[in-house]
Amino acid sequence: MSLSPAYSSYRAPSSPSFLARRRVATYFTGGTDGILPLVSALQQRGFKVHDLSVDIRDGVPESSMVCTVMVTNDDIDLLLDHLRDLPSVVSSELV
Repeated sequence: MSLSPAYSSYRAPSSPSFLARRRVATYFTGGTDGILPLVSALQQRGFKVHDLSVDIRDGVPESSMVCTVMVTNDDIDLLLDHLRDLPSVVSSELV
């Protein structure tokens, strides 16, 4: 049995760029004023948000936002870096 050259030259992509659900946890300061830039960053970058929860408590210096977004493997690091660059963000990580 012999394979044709068309099959032997096929190579699967090393890093597929399909969309996957990724859960991101971000800790930030500034309470309700601090969450606005985070949500705006997701919207402006065109990420589809499947769920989003925010925990803001009076008297606590840091608040948290956890969301699930549709993003490619190539873009997740860019998203995390962009969120980390916002002035109110303390940390942003995949969970």
